[in-house]
Amino acid sequence: MSKIGFLASGNGSSAQAIVAAARAGELAAEPRLMVSNRKDALALAFARETGIPALCIPTQADPEAADRRLADAMASHGVELIVMSGYLRRLGPQTLRRYARRILNIHPGPLPAFGGEGMYGRRVHDAVIAAGVSESAVVIHVVDEEYDHGPVVARQTVPLRPGETAETLEARVRALEPAFFVEVLKGVANGHIVL
Repeated sequence: MSKIGFLASGNGSSAQAIVAAARAGELAAEPRLMVSNRKDALALAFARETGIPALCIPTQADPEAADRRLADAMASHGVELIVMSGYLRRLGPQTLRRYARRILNIHPGPLPAFGGEGMYGRRVHDAVIAAGVSESAVVIHVVDEEYDHGPVVARQTVPLRPGETAETLEARVRALEPAFFVEVLKGVANGHIVL
């Protein structure tokens, strides 16, 4: 059973779906810690309501200290795998080193074409629509020191529809993400997906 720590800057919808699947016995995982860089993040409120330890670690004032604190917090809660659920901060070297190949992120567009620094949320969907491609994707990848760069673990294509806008594409992708993350973690748990 994988002991999971979560990182979220907003509501952490994928984290919430993973917790629900674990609590329902559908996923061999144990939620251990929820961390946000924002004290008002709905993900922290969700964690507290469901009995998961919750911690706010601001990153802007002292990124090095925040990195050390994050790595230590994950380790002290027995976390084996970190799931990024809409966490909009770059991870520091200590966390990346301690959890090498054990940090997963979900990205709302095809990689590497629609990734990199500043490419998150609506910006990704705007770029996909502007490029005139026939499909987008939801991508889960291993996190390394570069934004949206690590090896892709799983990819779900999202064909664009006639008249698609960034708003409609964002809504469709967002609706797919939580269940897709749960399915990928099931694959990791049963050994079909190796990190």
